[in-house]
Amino acid sequence: MLTRLIHRRGPLISSLQQLQCLSLLHRTFSLWSMKKDPDLESVLSRNRRWIVNNQIKNIILRYPNQEIPIASLQKKLKTLDLKGKALNWLHKYPSCFDVTFTGDEHRCHLSKRMMSLVEEEESVRESQENAFVCRLAKLLMMSVNKRINVLKINELKRNLGFPDDYVIRIVAKYPNLFRVVNEGGRRSSMEIELIHWDPEFAVSTVEVAARRSGNTRPTFSCSLPFSWVKSWERFREFDLVPYFSPYMDHRELVEGSKEMEKRNVGLVHEVLSLTLWKKASIVKLGHFRREFALPDRLNVLLLKHPGIFYVSNKYQIYTVLLREAYVGSELVEKDPLVVVKEKFGELMQEGLHEYNQRRRLINMEKRRKKGVPLARVDEVRCRRRRSENADSDDDKDGNNKPGGLFDPEERKRFYKVLFDDDTS
Repeated sequence: MLTRLIHRRGPLISSLQQLQCLSLLHRTFSLWSMKKDPDLESVLSRNRRWIVNNQIKNIILRYPNQEIPIASLQKKLKTLDLKGKALNWLHKYPSCFDVTFTGDEHRCHLSKRMMSLVEEEESVRESQENAFVCRLAKLLMMSVNKRINVLKINELKRNLGFPDDYVIRIVAKYPNLFRVVNEGGRRSSMEIELIHWDPEFAVSTVEVAARRSGNTRPTFSCSLPFSWVKSWERFREFDLVPYFSPYMDHRELVEGSKEMEKRNVGLVHEVLSLTLWKKASIVKLGHFRREFALPDRLNVLLLKHPGIFYVSNKYQIYTVLLREAYVGSELVEKDPLVVVKEKFGELMQEGLHEYNQRRRLINMEKRRKKGVPLARVDEVRCRRRRSENADSDDDKDGNNKPGGLFDPEERKRFYKVLFDDDTS
């Protein structure tokens, strides 16, 4: 394939140029190569419907009386990358959304069970305040200057579980730990600075695990099959390098040294450990390259350690995940916020199942009236299910049209929906 790509450049390329191009292409194609793990891939393929419904929930909560006209919601479907009718979409989730006809228009509000989950989530956030303080402090303690731009923290606030008003709810409430600095006077230059170093926070997840197991030397966990002989050999060699805490001053380390690599791996490991799902977009981590003194080619660093990190290009969005945080596709330890969000997913699936069952009965009745044998119908349905993606229930909203997530603009919009829950 590489040779064909080179020939397309025409006969004027010299042999030396061809070799250089081959080398560059080889590096490009092999840069992101990592053996796929089906369980971890399923973790990264978060249900797109869950994401869209979470967005709709947030939109409804912002409206007066927490009720939105369907016509207004229809206009916002473009930001959620939905092309069908909003009313059709909402009817698929009767357990989540209630649709009423008032006056001359349809309106939508959250169901009682959905509102109960919203209240439960808010209650959990309030009880998690100390955890948010700890996460924010740790993030700042790992940074070079102990301060980070608010816009950059916003990039990870959903990953960390922070509420939208974390600057008021956390930063302003703990003046002994944090302060807001705005030397430029612009909103984009506003930073949060750590003003008190708490040694209790300066203990990494790796060090905590070592203390629990009684080890005197902190070590990373390698979550790979023993058949990966070469990867295990590289991990054991890497493991011999002394552990360097991400909370220690790294300026004594030599750039490019094994010690610096160990420190960088430890820092990314610690940041991912602070997130709800123990994963993050590599692009977002790259935004903190200057604050955390990370290497320019962060992707290369992550791919060198497949026993610690799992890198995937699901939906053509590069994401890194902590292997040790999962057993199969399940989190080892679930944050209380994750538990609530999973309840939302279960409620959504319950409504979708009810909708599909009702539609199935209607379709069977139609086929019965037409004289189509039900055995034939079941056979066709089974073949269809095997060939379809589990997440697409042959809906009529245009989600299954050619293009989909392979379209660059759609990927861009989906990226925003996937990682930013506050789209309006």
